Parts: sequence; structure tokens; C-alpha cells
Amino acid sequence: MTGLKNFAGQHPRVAAWIALAIGMVIILLWSAKDVGLLPTQLIALVVATILLAGLCVWIIGWEDNDEQVEQK
Repeated sequence: MTGLKNFAGQHPRVAAWIALAIGMVIILLWSAKDVGLLPTQLIALVVATILLAGLCVWIIGWEDNDEQVEQK
């Protein structure tokens, strides 16, 4: 557990990306369980969801950069 806290402290955006991606993929899989997607379609959706989570974390990180510039 300490290793996880250290990793999250050293790499907060990567940790946020992983946490958000896991949550989003769980919701996706739960929502798509009765849709009847092909395995390749489901894999494509999971990959797109993981990339979307990374994009969300990156966009949210823009505000952090703006605040750091203003404080200097």
C-alpha cells in the first residue's frame, strides 16, 4: 500500500489516469453486457475509453499549469 501511495505522490497524473480508466472501463463493461458486441468491438471500446480517460486527465491538468504560472 505504501508503494501505491509513493507512486501516486510521484506521478499524480498517471495515477489519476489509471484510476479514471479503471472506473470508466468497469462502467463500460457493465453497460455493454447485454448489447451483444463482438469481442473486437468491445476491445476497441475499451481502448478508446482508456485513451479518453487519459485525455480527460490531460485536459484537467491544464488548470494546474495555469495556476503554477500565475503563482510565479
